[in-house]
Amino acid sequence: MLRKVSNIVSGLPKIHLAAATICTGIIGASLLLPSNEVEATRSTIKLITPKSETTVTSAAAKADQNAKPAESSTENNPVALTTDAQQTASFDSTGMLEATEEQESLASPAPIIENWIEYEVRSGDSLSTLFKRAGLSARDVYQVSQATQEAGVLKRLYPGQTLSFLIEGGEMEKLRFSQDQLNSVQLERTEDGYKVEHISLTPDVEQRIVSGKITNSLFLDAERAGLSGRMIMQMAQILGWDIDFALDIRKNDSFRVLYEEKFLDGKKIGEGDVLAVEFKNRGRTVRALRFVDSNGDTNYYTPEGESMRKAFLRSPVDFRRISSSFNPERYHPVLGKKRPHRGTDYAAATGTPIKAAGDGKIIWRGTKGGYGKTIILQHGGNITTLYAHMNGYKSGLSAGSRVKQGQVIGYVGKTGMVTGPHLHYEFRVNGVHKNPVTVALPHAQPVPSKERAAFTKQSSQLLALLEGETTIALADNDR
Repeated sequence: MLRKVSNIVSGLPKIHLAAATICTGIIGASLLLPSNEVEATRSTIKLITPKSETTVTSAAAKADQNAKPAESSTENNPVALTTDAQQTASFDSTGMLEATEEQESLASPAPIIENWIEYEVRSGDSLSTLFKRAGLSARDVYQVSQATQEAGVLKRLYPGQTLSFLIEGGEMEKLRFSQDQLNSVQLERTEDGYKVEHISLTPDVEQRIVSGKITNSLFLDAERAGLSGRMIMQMAQILGWDIDFALDIRKNDSFRVLYEEKFLDGKKIGEGDVLAVEFKNRGRTVRALRFVDSNGDTNYYTPEGESMRKAFLRSPVDFRRISSSFNPERYHPVLGKKRPHRGTDYAAATGTPIKAAGDGKIIWRGTKGGYGKTIILQHGGNITTLYAHMNGYKSGLSAGSRVKQGQVIGYVGKTGMVTGPHLHYEFRVNGVHKNPVTVALPHAQPVPSKERAAFTKQSSQLLALLEGETTIALADNDR
């Protein structure tokens, strides 16, 4: 039967065969078209392609990438994929592809991705070693050095800092130097060389109060209360003229410190300054308040406006212990007989720096009998201080030299008539020896009269916070 039909068809004229084919196509198409009774529908098909391995690293590369899809236009290939993300294609009832909102958003230009390479500065690193590590040449080092010479950045690098490079085609396009968490410098290549931009972030500042009681030592108890080593040292320096933290501290002494903490994006990045501190020592209360004057100078004062800084340091050396106190009736360990000890001996390792107790002028520098190597300073018209048994003098100083309080003038030794390394320190008023540990030290200058109103405003706010009235906030300009 099939063979007969085949023979009949093959026997028909070619024109008849063509007409039959056209009719068959029309009938098939009519069967596929929806009737008037059928509602139009839309189907959504998710098309997924493998992730692209190409990363856009420059505007030029981005332009090239945008130009390539022209070869496979959606006119010729309606389901062609142009991104490496998951996309959604929609077909209407006629089977034609329609763009969805998701596709339209994906069709927008992709952001430029920059591939930065970061290097952390290690001990012994220099600009040359870091550039070499990044695959750059000595010429690059020279160009960057010239560009930053005036700004003074990149002259000194410290461990922990970072350098980030953006290198394209073997050329350094950008360099970012992070000095710290808040400050960085960025260099960008231009036709005329490198453009230098300084970037500074402003942290959020909050106040915090920490209080505690002495049961063992200042450092241990303050650290247990929540103070960092930096805050403990700052507190000791502020109060150091009034309290000798090596000798005066007693059990049940107490402290209260108001200070600043710095935050960036909600994360603590460091601490600011002590704003106010109170220390109760052996029945007396010492308070210090931070004040910034109209010139921007910062100092600490009592609530009454007297300077916390005295005209003299209580101890001119960082010592281990007092090996011999001021004692007019002392028995001399070398001579073996009674001989007045008119100063204080601070035991310390050989080479420990000795600091000038106050501003003054050197009126003696040289060997002085049993004192050994000695320096004597004249302070004003009626006070002199003596520093004996030195191992050596600070270079550049001689008789007649002017020195500042805290300036190093020499180093602990054991020259002269001594049994071990220490500093023998004397304090004389009108030629009369005074006990350096207990003598009343004159204050530095108080708050100037023209700054009194501003000081009163700041100090009242700080005292309120220090005393626990934490609802009172400091205005930015009062900090």
